[in-house]
Amino acid sequence: MFSDFAFKIFQESIDTYHIKDDVYQEFTNPYPKDKVEHLLYRKNWIDTVQWHYEDIIRDPNIDPVAALDLKRKIDASNQDRTDLVEYIDSYFLNKYQSVQVKDGAKINTESPAWALDRLSILALKIYHMQEEVDRTDATPEHTQKCSDKLAVLLEQKKDLSTAIDQLLKDIEAGDKYMKVYKQMKMYNDDELNPVLRGQKG
Repeated sequence: MFSDFAFKIFQESIDTYHIKDDVYQEFTNPYPKDKVEHLLYRKNWIDTVQWHYEDIIRDPNIDPVAALDLKRKIDASNQDRTDLVEYIDSYFLNKYQSVQVKDGAKINTESPAWALDRLSILALKIYHMQEEVDRTDATPEHTQKCSDKLAVLLEQKKDLSTAIDQLLKDIEAGDKYMKVYKQMKMYNDDELNPVLRGQKG
């Protein structure tokens, strides 16, 4: 199943990141550029780094200049994330381009890649919740609460994985069809963001 295939790559990315656990570490993609694995690994690495950006920026004692720099990095990361989702959807569009769409075929509320985006974030939630469960310095109450939350996350993983695989099966059978809209991020565009637009000239 594609969801299992993708989740294993997400886990590999997360595990590799946490060897150094440093947002500024060098990124190396172990997969060839012409493989979907390359896109999935890169996608999760972006999510993983941003997860830790979000932790750092919530430090109440963070230097304001450092916080502003980090906010810029988060904005850039969000744009990279969106770009990667579109690349992954392009992979699926190409894969299913010869499928004969049936009369009455339905469209899904989200594309396969945006569903995989949710699975990538879920992989991070599971990893970090497991960390909390495994803490030796936590109270039994904390451990139990985190264990309960982890069980919910694992159930969500099962349901989301089933939904992704069913969506891909329906697209392959022509029962559903893909329609992808290029995301229109406005805050990075100096023509669409009124603050940036005002600084031109």
